[in-house]
Amino acid sequence: MDQSPSIVAGMKVEAASKTKQRSASRDWSTWASTLAVLIAATMLGIVSDDYQVSNLSYFLVWTFMALGLCLMWGYAGILSFGQTAFFGLAGYAYAVFTINFGSSPSSTVAGLCIALALAATFAAILGYFMFFGGVTGVFVSIITLATTLVFETFLAQTAGPEWTIGRARLNGFNGMTGMPPLQLPWPGQNLSLEGRNLYFALVILVAATYFGLRMLVATRFGRAIVAIRENATRAEMLGFNVRLYQLTAFVIGSTLAGLSGVLYVTWGQYITPESMNLYAAALPVVWVTVGGRRSLTATLIGTLGVLYISQNLAIYGEQFALVLLGAVLLIAVMLSPQGFVAAAQSQCGGLMRRVARRRSANF
Repeated sequence: MDQSPSIVAGMKVEAASKTKQRSASRDWSTWASTLAVLIAATMLGIVSDDYQVSNLSYFLVWTFMALGLCLMWGYAGILSFGQTAFFGLAGYAYAVFTINFGSSPSSTVAGLCIALALAATFAAILGYFMFFGGVTGVFVSIITLATTLVFETFLAQTAGPEWTIGRARLNGFNGMTGMPPLQLPWPGQNLSLEGRNLYFALVILVAATYFGLRMLVATRFGRAIVAIRENATRAEMLGFNVRLYQLTAFVIGSTLAGLSGVLYVTWGQYITPESMNLYAAALPVVWVTVGGRRSLTATLIGTLGVLYISQNLAIYGEQFALVLLGAVLLIAVMLSPQGFVAAAQSQCGGLMRRVARRRSANF
C-alpha cells in the first residue's frame, strides 16, 4: 500500500529532527568533555611541582607534530617521515634568529613567525616537486625520510668555527644552546614562557590546534582530502585539484611540526641534530599508529600515552623504551590497524548506543 505524500514528508521531517538531536547531543558531549579535560589540565599544572610541570610541557610540545601527521596521513593519505625535518628546521631557525636579535618580545615572536614561515615555505617547495611531479605512495615516505636524514647529516658536521651565522654557532653534533624562551608583551612586565607559564600556554595552544583541525576536516577541504585518500583518480574525475589539496595538507602538517620545533627550543633552550635522526623520524608514525591515524582525538591521546610510558621506561635504560615502541608498533599494525585508542573509542561508542537503545525501548 502506497504512503501518502504527507506521511512521507512527516517521516522525513521526523528523521531529520532525530539526526539534528543526535548531532546536538554529540556536540554537547564533545564540548563538555573538552571543558572537563581543560579544567583537569589546568588543575594539574597548579598542583604539580616544577619537575612534573616541565615533563607535562615536554609531552605537550610533541602533540603538534603528531596532529599534523594525523592530518596528512590519516585524512589525506600522505605518510611522511619528514616531520622531524621541519621540526629541526624551525627549531634551528628560531635559535639562530633569537641569538642574533635578542630576547625581547618582538625578537622572539618574530623568530617564531620566521621559523614557521621557513618550515611552511620549504614544505611547499618540497611538496610541489613531489605531488605535482607525480610522486605518490611509498615514494613520498622515502623522499621525506631522505630529506630528514640529509638535514641531520649536514647539521652534524657543522662543528667548525666557519659554521657561524652572525653570533650563532651551529656547533655540529653538540647542537645549539642558550636560546631565549618566547617572550610575550604583558602589562607591567614581559611574560616569559617558561615553567608554568609555558605549560598553560601549551594547553591553550594544543586545544586551539585540536579544535582548529577538527573544524578544518569538517569543511569541504576535509571531505575532499578524505575522498582523495580513498581514491585519488575518482576524486580528480569529480573535479578536485588532487595535487593542490595534497600540497595544502602537507604544508599544514609540516608547519605544525615546525611549531613543535620552536616550542621544544623554548622548553629546553637547546636543539641538536639528534632530533632529526632515523629514530626520531619514526616516532611520530608510532604515536599516530598507536592512537589511530584517522582520529585527531585518538592521535592526541595515543601520543601523550606513548610519550609518558616511554619516558618512564627510559629511566631504566633507553633500550627498554626502544624495544617497547617496536613491540607496540608491531602489535598495533597486526592486531589493531585502526589504532588502540580509536578501537577503544569505537567499542565505547557502540556500547553507549546499545545502552541508549535499550533505555528508549523501555520507555
